[in-house]
Amino acid sequence: MKRPNIVLIWTDEQRADTMACYGNSHVKTPNLNRLASESVVFNTAYCAQPLCTPSRASILTGRWPHQHGCIKNNTALSRDVPTVAEMLPDEYLSAYYGKWHLGDEVIPQRGFTEWCSFEEEYRPYYSKPEYLDTMSDYHHFLVKNGFRPDKTAADGARTFSRGFSAAMAERYTKASFIGREAARFIHDRSAARSAQPFFLSVNMLEPHMPFFGPLNDMYDPDQLPVGPTFARKPGDGAAWRNRFLADRYEAEGHSGYPLKTQNDWRRLRANYYGLVSLVDSAVGTILDSIADAGIENDTVVVFTSDHGEMMGNHGLLAKTVMYEESVRIPLLVRAPGATPRIVDGRVSQIDLLPTLFELAGTPVADHLAGRSRAGVIRGTDELGSNDAIVEWNPAIASDEGDTATGDGAARLARQTWRTVISHEGYKLNLTRDDTCELFDLNADPFEQKNVFDDTDRRAIRDRLTERLHAWQKQNDDAADVG
Repeated sequence: MKRPNIVLIWTDEQRADTMACYGNSHVKTPNLNRLASESVVFNTAYCAQPLCTPSRASILTGRWPHQHGCIKNNTALSRDVPTVAEMLPDEYLSAYYGKWHLGDEVIPQRGFTEWCSFEEEYRPYYSKPEYLDTMSDYHHFLVKNGFRPDKTAADGARTFSRGFSAAMAERYTKASFIGREAARFIHDRSAARSAQPFFLSVNMLEPHMPFFGPLNDMYDPDQLPVGPTFARKPGDGAAWRNRFLADRYEAEGHSGYPLKTQNDWRRLRANYYGLVSLVDSAVGTILDSIADAGIENDTVVVFTSDHGEMMGNHGLLAKTVMYEESVRIPLLVRAPGATPRIVDGRVSQIDLLPTLFELAGTPVADHLAGRSRAGVIRGTDELGSNDAIVEWNPAIASDEGDTATGDGAARLARQTWRTVISHEGYKLNLTRDDTCELFDLNADPFEQKNVFDDTDRRAIRDRLTERLHAWQKQNDDAADVG
């Protein structure tokens, strides 16, 4: 029996509620809507850590950030930690297209024999000087089409800035480029009539900041639906971390955009939605190539993102916090024979790799931290009483820097958090470095009231703390969060 192909499409910084299947019909995503209608949609899915490199490493290795060691951005993945491509049976051809962010961005590696790159931002983190002579595939595509580099990198090379695509037609953006290249890979495999199954990981930058693109004007800022925390900074009961970041975004804005009023935030959110629609077009290109190749019934398609995006909720931008908008992600799985539906219950992205292994009919490695949810996809199992865990790990050691200066950024970088989102609907955020938080997501879905110190919630807080400590013991997590 031929093993299925696997196409893993993931975006960067796309919150769950940017699609109709998660309650947002305002954003134009016809291709993602089509995929959702054909998929098992996990209604409440969470990333492992709301930051690019840690989350990406967890998706590709099936281990928690504290286990694989990539706990901050621009950390190279250790050779001792195998990737999905190195764990799949040898019969699989593994291809990686797009953002890597785990070291040596433009160099084929870690079991992926087909490679297509589009980032120049991470040149300072290459492991060998000679790699600096290799420019990304996207760089060559732009030069071939008459564009000229607009930025000088630290090593003196002429490159393209991350926001360069703002003035480009859609076909020249990173999303469109990588969508076409992925479709070409699928077409070429079909044309060659190869019986070899493939694993294709397609990794888009959009809708990640800087939030500029050719579809900036697709959405009217004044007509955007927003919730009760939009453009409102956290109150006194919130963690210092959240209040500090909200103050900083208000003071500094973003890439020339002020972020002081609701109108300011609306303008940025409109741009963000434009990038989501840009991604949708690229997803459509990939889905069409699968259909044209006649391999829909032989291919598992997954759509997800590495983490969410606050985009003005609680007066915050980006991720790095434990609010739902930051840690909750879309997760769609279209699998041959699976009945399309929405699955309730909480699930972690750490379960993705063992799930894909089981769907591929290959043994699930014992060292993987998650568990297979293939039974949920096939309709023979439920999420039931499953809790989801999210980590936050410090970017610098506790003894780095001068603690006497009161430097907020340094204090921020030292923080460690562990979060449990329980099947009963409570979220507990534990830390030794800040104000702990407990939210009743059933009564307070927008996380406006921290009830951690409420006397009548003490039993709930203690019960969730015990569960979190049990998870830490099971996963050899030594973080001291209380």
